[in-house]
Amino acid sequence: MNFLKNILSIIGAIVIIGALVVFVKYNLKDKMDKASKLDPKAMSAYMNMFNAVLTTGRSADAMVRRVKIDPDVSTDDVIESMNSIAGDANMLQVGDSRMAEMYDHNGERQRYIRILHYCAPNIAKTFIDYSEAYGAFMPCRILIVEDDNGDRWLMTMAMELMLFGGHTLPPEMMKKAEHVRDTMYKMMDLAAKGDF
Repeated sequence: MNFLKNILSIIGAIVIIGALVVFVKYNLKDKMDKASKLDPKAMSAYMNMFNAVLTTGRSADAMVRRVKIDPDVSTDDVIESMNSIAGDANMLQVGDSRMAEMYDHNGERQRYIRILHYCAPNIAKTFIDYSEAYGAFMPCRILIVEDDNGDRWLMTMAMELMLFGGHTLPPEMMKKAEHVRDTMYKMMDLAAKGDF
């Protein structure tokens, strides 16, 4: 009787191991086939994001690009510079959310928080026509924020996953997406130094 139990246990273990091997093999193959259809830069973009999550422990930090504003550059000059660069690239400032000024209504100092919104309507339409989900990321935003040390920062969404995180975008769309990304990054880099 024990012999029969042992045989049945061995057969059961073999069946379970076989089922696991088949499941892993075909499930992994399916995932690998799908991954091979992504943009060639997708894995690098995801790994960069994952490394940032490992470093900070915060997913939001991994999804933003930040540039420190030179202390000699006024916030008004930063905004003027960004609006000028955006206009030169056919992007419009479509919103301005003043979350917190330097002083509250009682005259007490608080940290500065402001979000500027930019859009190129013709490009926005192209992407929404491609997938409505892109609309959830519009308009492009740049946060101006003062940290606990009094340093000011410009932050925006890191756009590499939008460009490269899925299947390769059609060439005309990729050109437009890169134009938006390059413009947003240029706005931040130059404005942080007071350049136009």
